[in-house]
This record gives sequence, structure tokens and C-alpha cells, in this order.
Amino acid sequence: MGNWKTICLAVLCAAISTAYAADLQAPAQVTAGTAFTIPTSGSGDRTFYLVGPSSVVKKSVKLGSEIEIAADQVHAAGRYVAVSCGSEGCSSASFYVVSGSPAKVSFLLHPSRVPVTAHDAINATAFVFDKFHNPVLRPVEVDFRVVPKAGPAFTKSVKAVQGVAWMKMSPTPKEGPVKIIATIGSNEEPRIIRQVASDACNLHIKARRTAKGVEVETDPVKDCRSNSVPDGTVVSFTAVDSNGKSTVDAPVKKGVARTELPITGKAIISVASGVVTGNEIRL
Repeated sequence: MGNWKTICLAVLCAAISTAYAADLQAPAQVTAGTAFTIPTSGSGDRTFYLVGPSSVVKKSVKLGSEIEIAADQVHAAGRYVAVSCGSEGCSSASFYVVSGSPAKVSFLLHPSRVPVTAHDAINATAFVFDKFHNPVLRPVEVDFRVVPKAGPAFTKSVKAVQGVAWMKMSPTPKEGPVKIIATIGSNEEPRIIRQVASDACNLHIKARRTAKGVEVETDPVKDCRSNSVPDGTVVSFTAVDSNGKSTVDAPVKKGVARTELPITGKAIISVASGVVTGNEIRL
């Protein structure tokens, strides 16, 4: 690293401080990973430096001939300075290396889990690169293909701006894994998001007397889109009888929640989950 800094400093200082007739005819712009030549004028032996964003090249050249620049010497995008130095002084020319064709896509998908009713809650961000990992800053179409667990797949096309394509979308109606694939050309990056049921909806209970009291059970607990809520979702059963009011919380297991209430006489039994209430039963 020390040698690299020393070379860069020496080359740039020489190029800036010396007023020598320009003998380098560098192109204004080159595509990353493309070999090319720099024509020169004059005569004599020179030391040539090519200073780029991530490397420095040094070699001996003869003025009046073309300087060959190999493809692997200009794979990083950015500004390059070509400098030739001899006993008379130094001359320089600068040019830019721009990214090549889109070849890779890096893809972020957030969040990992989302309720099916969460509007515009899915964020997909794709970063476009060429084969040398340079960001492709010119406008490029990125396709986001959405493959839900149920229902047809669909595609949204987004134009990348400054190397980034972004979109947001609402979940599909059914719970389960959803695959989203960012595609550019033949390059694909898939990600999986898990859609889960939303809050319980249309709660309904039924009851029957037992030797110990009253057994209360829900119908299969689903959200408003008919997705089964996850096991462990808490359902509250409330009973009001001659002894007052009592509440029992029970988790959903295999789609239903049930409990046994110690009631022997008349009572009113109701059910709720979160802010959602269901029917009442009068015994």
C-alpha cells in the first residue's frame, strides 16, 4: 500500500507541475473490461503510468507508437489518468471507464414475514452491476416476478435509476410462502417472503354442558380472507353468570380454541380475539 501511494503521488505531482507538450491521445470514454490503445506523438523512450481507481500500471513505452491497454487493466469504473514521463518532463491525459452491460443483480426483500392485509408492506430493492461488479448507472429494466403459493404468477417491470430498482407491493390474498425473483437478462436472484394470516375474523363458538360445567369451542378460526390463523393465537372466552364475570384465555390448536367453564346455571358466554368479537351464547 505504501508503494502504491508513493507511485500515485509521484506521478500526479509530475503531471501537474510539468508543462510539456501533450503526446498522449487517450479516448474520452472506455467501457470496462475493453482493451484499447492510446496513440502517442513524438519520439524517444518513456515511462508510462496508468492510474485508476483500484490499480496503478507502470511500463516502458516508445513515443510515436500506440500504447496497448489490456482489458484487465481497466475493469474498475471511474476516472483514469494516463501519464508518460521522460527526461524532458511528463505529460498526461485523463479518460473515464464506464460500466459494461448489466450482468448481475443483487436483491433485498423486506420484511421476512408479512400479514396478508398489510397494504404496500413488501419492499423489493435490486442493485444492477456489470460482470466486474461496477454499478450500472444508466437506465435499465429490472423484472420482479412474483410467484404466490396460490394463484397465477405475475411480473412487475421497474426501471433502475442510478443502478437501483425499487418497488413496493401489497401481499397476495393467501397465506404461505411467496417467491419474488429479480431478473435482469439471464441473471436471476430469488427471495422468499412468508405471508401469514391477519387478525381473526367472524369468530363463532358453540357450547355443550358436561359433568364439570360447559365446554366451549370455536369453529375453525380464520382471518377475513379465509386464511387459518396460526396456532398459538389467543382466544378469550368470557362468561357472565350469577357469580359474576370470568374470562379464560385459550390458544388456538389445530385451527380451533376450546376451554371448559365451571358453569352450572344460566349464563351468557362470548368470545373475542384481540379487538375482534364473536357471537354470544345464552344458557
